[in-house]
Amino acid sequence: MTLLAPSLQAFFTDRLMRQLQASGHTIRSYRATWRLLLLFAAAQTGKAPSELNFADLSAPLITSFLHHLEHQRGNTARTRNLRLAAIHSMFAYAAPQHPEHADDIARVLAVPGKRFRTTVVTHLSEEEITALLQAPDPGTWTGRRDHALMLAAVTTGLRAGELAGLTRADTHLGDGPHLECHGKGRKDRVTPLLRDTVAVLAAWLGENPGGPGSPVFPTRRGTPMSQDAIEDCVKRHAATAAITCPSLTSKNVTPHVLRHSCAVRMQMGRIASDASFGSFREHALPAAQRADLRCPRPDGPPRGCGDLGLHGPPGSDATMMQLIPLRGPHHHCACWHRDASGSSRLHRVHRRRTRRAAPGRHRSCEGRAGPPPHWSRHPPDLAASRSRCT
Repeated sequence: MTLLAPSLQAFFTDRLMRQLQASGHTIRSYRATWRLLLLFAAAQTGKAPSELNFADLSAPLITSFLHHLEHQRGNTARTRNLRLAAIHSMFAYAAPQHPEHADDIARVLAVPGKRFRTTVVTHLSEEEITALLQAPDPGTWTGRRDHALMLAAVTTGLRAGELAGLTRADTHLGDGPHLECHGKGRKDRVTPLLRDTVAVLAAWLGENPGGPGSPVFPTRRGTPMSQDAIEDCVKRHAATAAITCPSLTSKNVTPHVLRHSCAVRMQMGRIASDASFGSFREHALPAAQRADLRCPRPDGPPRGCGDLGLHGPPGSDATMMQLIPLRGPHHHCACWHRDASGSSRLHRVHRRRTRRAAPGRHRSCEGRAGPPPHWSRHPPDLAASRSRCT
């Protein structure tokens, strides 16, 4: 019999940390899974965790452990599959090192994940967002912090972990205001800020001076808020807002719902390019909601952005789409047409390949005579307009 302990230790120290360089979140999740499994196996076999071997962790025991998670601990099928993935990962690592237990390992790897129904995450309407933001008491320090936190969440779409990790050095409120964060997938993100959010954050940071490493949303002890604390904050104020906005009663308002609400507000605000919104939509909206949220058709007249201030003609107060250059397999080009009165109108946003045409121009914009067909309602002198790419 081969003891489990040496292989389990090598899995964490060699496989996860050295070879895969797994994130701390992954390592903690796997550690929690194996801690639960070892305690369950020790109770079933009567052996100490250090004395367990591969034969003790048979497929029937693993199945019983998964059943225990769902029915005794109250875990969902999604959590059950997450625990099973951690078990599979360790047994797949041990398989080539212990061929004498190939049959036991193969049986464990054959335990399937459970299918489950995907829940569609809801979003908040403008009235519900307004009621939620008005719920904190502005006369208290905690109320002002919670208002700034929820406003930043619903206007930037940051995750709870990204909000908790924000520091004063990540907050730029001068020209081109934006937030920098290091979040999911080990990606560094830059998110522009709207004018109202800038004003609230400036007042909040001015009230709470600190160094560059100080958290933007601290606790009363000056430490960063945890993700659980942020979730509790949102749920507490949602319950208060439900008194004046009864529609919130039927919704489970969480920080991730605020992220979804930001995505829906952006799309309803008519972002010009579906490509610019696609990445955020893929991560923030479930598949069931993506088909119902389409960007304006290129043959329709450009629509305004309501009160979101997402973008505007060159030189305007646009904040959302002009601050971050779009990058990807193609560069995106916004074609503006300027009429004789000097006003600029957005015609369309199209993609151009990396190999560029003449500086400042694009092949698809060359040789255009007059306005696009759907602008027939504009004065005739628009036919003499010229197009340019920004």
